[in-house]
Amino acid sequence: MNAEFIEALNAIEKERGISKDILIDAFESALIAAYKRNYGAMGNVRATVDRDTGEVQIFASKTVTETVENPYAEISLADAKKINSLYEVGDVLEEEVDPRKFGRIAAQTAKQVVVQRIREAERGVIFDEFVEKENEVLTAIVQRVEKNGIYVELGKTDGFLAASETIAGETYNTSDRLKVYVLEVRKTNKGPQVIVSRTHPGLVKRLFELEVPEIQTGIVQIKSIAREAGFRTKVAVYSSDPQVDAVGACVGQKGIRVERIVNELHNEKIDIIEWDPDPAVYIAKSLSPARVMMVYINEAEKAAKVIVPDNQLSLAIGKEGQNVRLAAKLTGWKIDIKSQSQAEEDMDIADAGDEADKGFEE
Repeated sequence: MNAEFIEALNAIEKERGISKDILIDAFESALIAAYKRNYGAMGNVRATVDRDTGEVQIFASKTVTETVENPYAEISLADAKKINSLYEVGDVLEEEVDPRKFGRIAAQTAKQVVVQRIREAERGVIFDEFVEKENEVLTAIVQRVEKNGIYVELGKTDGFLAASETIAGETYNTSDRLKVYVLEVRKTNKGPQVIVSRTHPGLVKRLFELEVPEIQTGIVQIKSIAREAGFRTKVAVYSSDPQVDAVGACVGQKGIRVERIVNELHNEKIDIIEWDPDPAVYIAKSLSPARVMMVYINEAEKAAKVIVPDNQLSLAIGKEGQNVRLAAKLTGWKIDIKSQSQAEEDMDIADAGDEADKGFEE
């Protein structure tokens, strides 16, 4: 029986990823609980399970007394001297208890303790596994859709996609598979709670890393991402190898790589631009697809004044200011856009040119 017990523990350790030491600790706690339940005793009890042989021993601490009032916590001096003649009144000894004498209720108590401890250990294993996946992308399966968000399955545990983290215009149905970004893993009484997102810029970054081998090898780097989920994302990329086109690598042959990402993001538009160390050039590129004529920058205020052709003004600004807003977020610069005719009318343009630290001109 002892050998079979150890084999069973080894099997649980392998199947559920729970350390055998944790399982044995749980079993020892269960034996103690069973003893106290069986005898109604609250004294000190110690249980040991040999890690190699599976041999089980339970010891109850008893105080040596002249008169025994509680046989589960006390032992008579006469009986104590039978064990060791040196015992005196007031001494404490340990007496071995046979667990086979436990009743049905005690055994049920032991089972409940073991099950509870294993469940807690499983939750700990799952938490440790998923906490390492924070800021990573996982494949989720939609379980149920509620007003406050979507509950998804992530394999060994469930995740929660809050309504505020869903892509605008995207519909979710039971059994749908989708990519999610792990925001946070929390410990709760019911086990790990994994909070995921579909709107975080990190989702786009991880999808590019999965799709573009040059990013995985480090030849192409993602320098910055600005995103308004469900509408448009701008990604600035840079290649450390002059022979590798960073933008082309991310787009892929015939656009296949970026198309896969766009499809995953509910047809969200993605602008891929080349990062440049010159802020004026970088700002001009960030306003893509608009064509820029000039960029005047103020290093001290980290602000830029951009001049575009009259017919490019609405494109540069974008619908409801989205294009320039994303460009500012991408570059980290304040951007003020004016059309060529507006600039010519503005008498301050000459001063702005004189004071500019650097400039970009088409």
